[in-house]
Amino acid sequence: MQTAEPASTALFFTGLAVLLALSALLTRAAERVRVPVPLLFLLIGMAAGSEGIGRIDFEDYRFAFRIGSAALILILFDGGLNTPMSVIKQVFRQAALLATVGVVGTAGLVALFAHTLGAPWTFALLLGAVVSSTDAAAVFSVLRSSGIHLKRRVGGTLEVESGINDPVAVILTTLLTSNLMTTAPTPWWRIALDVVIQIVVGGGIGVAVGYGGRFVLSRYRLPTSGIYPVLTIAFALLAFGAPTLLDGSGFLGVYVAAVILGNGPLPYRGSLLRVHDALGWLAQVAMFLVLGLLVFPSRLIEVAWIGLALALFLAIVARPAVVGLCLAPFRYAPRDIVYVGWVGLRGAVPIVLATYPVLEGAPGAERLFTIVFFIVVVNTLVPGATVPWVTRRLGLESADPPAPHAVLGIESLQPLNGELLSYYIDEALAVCGATLGELPFPPGASVTIIVRGRELVPPKGDTRLETGDHVYIFARPEDLSLIQLMFGRPEAE
Repeated sequence: MQTAEPASTALFFTGLAVLLALSALLTRAAERVRVPVPLLFLLIGMAAGSEGIGRIDFEDYRFAFRIGSAALILILFDGGLNTPMSVIKQVFRQAALLATVGVVGTAGLVALFAHTLGAPWTFALLLGAVVSSTDAAAVFSVLRSSGIHLKRRVGGTLEVESGINDPVAVILTTLLTSNLMTTAPTPWWRIALDVVIQIVVGGGIGVAVGYGGRFVLSRYRLPTSGIYPVLTIAFALLAFGAPTLLDGSGFLGVYVAAVILGNGPLPYRGSLLRVHDALGWLAQVAMFLVLGLLVFPSRLIEVAWIGLALALFLAIVARPAVVGLCLAPFRYAPRDIVYVGWVGLRGAVPIVLATYPVLEGAPGAERLFTIVFFIVVVNTLVPGATVPWVTRRLGLESADPPAPHAVLGIESLQPLNGELLSYYIDEALAVCGATLGELPFPPGASVTIIVRGRELVPPKGDTRLETGDHVYIFARPEDLSLIQLMFGRPEAE
């Protein structure tokens, strides 16, 4: 007699395959019509839900919370691995101010506006807390997939802020959820103390996991390169789980650990970063699909007016005002402040946080979840879809050269005595138009390949360097100064 189990499992994986394939294939169409990719995944999830064409009956908030948390761990870890320490040092003070004072200020302004629209103070404050932080998944996705190269200070501020601003939002959400369920409000000093504890514990354990991970990766040789991502994922999960169990911020721990690991020697660095990039995208797709399944479109219609008003207020008034106050002491140009205020994207984090009051059984929690979802959708469209246009309009694109069509790298378990660096040939360089045989290369350096458009040019003595070439040069550390005198600053990885 045939059991239902093989068939139900096959049906589950078939449905999952269809949703993942649609999400991947439609990203190209989303780029053409300027629809942010996270919004696309949300809409596919809604279309597959119980009120959509897929008719998938899903209302498991606990499962969605766990999937969302796991996805955010992978996304934050990938973002931290790719954040240079030089950027952290340049923007840490302003990003930290935005991640603390900015989050509290945004929550307060949104709560005040929600109260003027008729929401009780307890509900309004919780709503403000849930939508107060920017979302790392949305910010990383928009900045890294739009083809835009932002000026270093502005882009770094947005990325670091989104990576470290979750603790305050999480604390406010949990404490204000408790306030909804009790008559005794939490005193302000307790909230401030909890914020400090979360940051200190989360950051401290993140540092410990990061440097501990460096030690393990440098001392223990695994039998194959494919096992290293398993180990780094373990570090990411540990950096989240350990501080969370000790009343610290797990999300901050993950980001800090990833930054420390990413700025140290990594075995098979290129392959490892590509694996985590893929995992980050898979996590993002899965998270937004699940959160989309969780929403009933009919409920969105009921809260459309208040959701639209709050979303526009958040994007046009609250976020820009708070950013302006926080960044004023750091001598940012007015256009930089306007840009950081506008690109304060909300995404999965507010939706995941909105599931917490539902799990705790707080009164009005499901209505709050629906309002938050509506705010995220509008916020993803209004600032999110305009990011490329606003970047160019404000003149904030960096002068970085276009990426080559082919990338060359060296994969190694141990650090090597030499580097393979890429240089872009600009018409202003003295080497432009010269042949390789005419250039005074030191004995420990040589050109390995030239990427010219879609062509790979083998380097020979009579090969002439042309404007737009990407030249890959192997050089020993003692020869790098001479190479950079000729070719300028190497391209970013």
